[in-house]
Amino acid sequence: MKRCPDCRRDYTDDTLLYCLDDGTALLDGPASMDEPATALLSEPGAVATGFRGGEDQTRPQINTTGQTAILHTGVEAKPRRNSGNLSERQSLSAHRAAKPLIAVGIAVVLLISGFFGYRYFSPTKQIESIAVMPFVNESGNADVEYLSDGITETLINSLAQLPRLSVKARSSVFHYKGKTVVPQTIGNELSVQAILNGRVVQRGDNLTLSLELVDARTGNQMWGEQYNRKMMELVSLQSQIARDVSHKLRAKLTGAEQQQVAKNYTENTEAYQLYLQGRYHWNKRKPEEHKKAIQYFEQAIELDPNYALAYAGLADCYAVSSSPVKGQERMAKLRSAANKALELDPSLGEPHAALANVSWEERDWAGAEREFKRAIELNPNYATAHQWYGELLTRLGRHDEAISEIKRARELDPLSLIINSDMIYILSMARRYDEAIEQGRRTLEMDASWNPAHYEITITYAFKGMYEESLAEAEKALEFSDRSPEKKEADKQELAAIRDAYRKLGARGFWQKMLGFEKQDLAKGEEVSSFFMAEIYANLGDKGEALKWLEKAVEERDVEIDLIKVYPAFDNLRSEPRFQDLLRRIGLPQ
Repeated sequence: MKRCPDCRRDYTDDTLLYCLDDGTALLDGPASMDEPATALLSEPGAVATGFRGGEDQTRPQINTTGQTAILHTGVEAKPRRNSGNLSERQSLSAHRAAKPLIAVGIAVVLLISGFFGYRYFSPTKQIESIAVMPFVNESGNADVEYLSDGITETLINSLAQLPRLSVKARSSVFHYKGKTVVPQTIGNELSVQAILNGRVVQRGDNLTLSLELVDARTGNQMWGEQYNRKMMELVSLQSQIARDVSHKLRAKLTGAEQQQVAKNYTENTEAYQLYLQGRYHWNKRKPEEHKKAIQYFEQAIELDPNYALAYAGLADCYAVSSSPVKGQERMAKLRSAANKALELDPSLGEPHAALANVSWEERDWAGAEREFKRAIELNPNYATAHQWYGELLTRLGRHDEAISEIKRARELDPLSLIINSDMIYILSMARRYDEAIEQGRRTLEMDASWNPAHYEITITYAFKGMYEESLAEAEKALEFSDRSPEKKEADKQELAAIRDAYRKLGARGFWQKMLGFEKQDLAKGEEVSSFFMAEIYANLGDKGEALKWLEKAVEERDVEIDLIKVYPAFDNLRSEPRFQDLLRRIGLPQ
């Protein structure tokens, strides 16, 4: 018998010298003797019954074997011991004479235990879903908050490389940051079996990380470890933690899986810290924060020009609407950073999702779809890629596929407000208005002040002809907006006037009053949306003016014009040759 020390595979062919999975030199002896145990969960609701009853036999217990916890719900198996002082080999020889009798006895025991085991014992199973909670910064220094956040995010990304393991996305787990929530609540809200908690303490050059793996159903700790390192060892520590945790979640990993999970993208600790600071600011999703993020990513690249993740971070900064760089310069910088990241590491999925935005901007719909598919192929757990791909599919009129993608994004990142609010409009474009409104209510239950949800619900009500409800939702959106008190008051008066017009003249009064306010803004020299003007005229039945404003929106590259194919307000224009010509100019399928 031979074994692979890396992937733990056993081989009965003693002539083999190297592992067939990862090429590692084989050692003598079975892997099972050294195999570290894996954290196992008992089936929910299972109760084990021993031959002797009693409360102790039905109470969940945790035994530690080495550094690994195994969760049981039944009678514990006692460890084997050799007879007397005989070695294991001698003991085996001494019993060979009794082999036939033992075989009969074993057969009977197996038959009986198989019956009772099947009837009364619930099998354990490996962990298939996990939430890595935001590591707590216990350093007493808010300036190193980037470190606890960054270690959390890096570990999430590392574990997401494991096949058949659902790892909840950053935005969902960070919903709990700073809150005290019991594991069972987190388990139910995120639909995970296990939770990983961590604490970070930095004192000068010393770094201490404490981890605990918790059963989300019972709250019991399944495994724990403390790591004490120097800050200069941060990169190698991150890899060790990823490797250790992955071994608790999976009984065996192939050599390729182990390498991917523990992968280091840089050996430069300072560059890694700069990258973490870049991600810390990028996650705040504000133009001024993205400007800081770009500076940190660029500094990391100066220290390590081959740092693929830093280039991917730059691409992400340019891929979002809150990027501090605009127009063609933004697209050029995005393309350059993403291509460099992929040149250094073709296995990264995120740069492909960023590049899809370049194709989207150029109205290369097929190219954008190809990049999104590649991003998802390389990283199936990347929720943002599913989200953006769903938005693209909506514009192409492939509604069922779009809904499937946005649901997958929500499954991976259930508490993401932007993903949940995007689902509202994707359902609306599919004319599934009641589902969209219900989705809006669920989103606002997470955060009643989340304005994008109020905005999407306002529009959905209007599509459905529920103008009173639309105006009420618009007032809520205004309440939570960041407009000045003076502008808020002016907007309130406009909404009141629109409501009054609707109550007197119905839907036509609603849109006529809306048009009147837009014309006032035009007369003042203020900017108005050509797309919105086209929507108003379409609802008033003036096809000529609606098409004129749509043509203007195409020329101006209005941010909403690529919704033209599916936007409900334009249903009465679709048979018009000028409308069909607009679809051809944009390159959308007809």
